[in-house]
Amino acid sequence: MEKELNIPLSVNKKPAAMRSEEEKKELIQRLRRVEGQVRGIQRMIEDDRYCVDVLVQLSAINAALKKVGYHLLEDHTRGCVSHAVANGDGDEAINELMKVIQQFSK
Repeated sequence: MEKELNIPLSVNKKPAAMRSEEEKKELIQRLRRVEGQVRGIQRMIEDDRYCVDVLVQLSAINAALKKVGYHLLEDHTRGCVSHAVANGDGDEAINELMKVIQQFSK
């Protein structure tokens, strides 16, 4: 049985390094694409489209969101967490990272 970590997430932490404008642009574009896909699924349901077609689109949205999430997880690990480790605050940052990974993998 998997042990649930009981670690509160920090809500007011500042990132160790800011995202570049190009990176922000790419993430926003991906999320806008997902937003369009969600609207497409809404129309599919309104139009009584075949369930399997809707499910395939839902799967595509899930994959796209996971891709954004993994990108952010990697950035956080390489940036914020490694910065915290280098500055002696590694335990707290690693605990928070593990909590986020646990939530993200549900």
